[in-house]
Amino acid sequence: QVQLVESGGGLVQAGGALRLSCAASGGTIVTYTMAWFRQAPGRKEREFVANINFNGGTRSYADSVKARFVISRDNAKNTVLLEMNRLEPEDTGVYYCAADRHPGIPSRTREAYDFWGQGTQVTVSS
Repeated sequence: QVQLVESGGGLVQAGGALRLSCAASGGTIVTYTMAWFRQAPGRKEREFVANINFNGGTRSYADSVKARFVISRDNAKNTVLLEMNRLEPEDTGVYYCAADRHPGIPSRTREAYDFWGQGTQVTVSS
């Protein structure tokens, strides 16, 4: 059973940057698709932010973060990163790391992911 722990969240002004990290333990994620989702205040559901396939060769982003966020992974360290630049107040929310252990095309749907972290809060002030 893989455990995921996010870190790096915090309070930042609009236009600033943050780097989120997701550390996996209890197993290797080298064959997993990894993703970040977020849940905005008052929203019931988590929305897709970005994903990356097992070797980093395929990455996908939500339109709202494209060109501002970069997802990457270090399989040797069992970690996944999310670099967030030019942050906007609309980026505020709890950010979750997720892992999909099934091979195939990386998915943008929550239901495809088997393991989740507890989340890290990101707050962007205007």
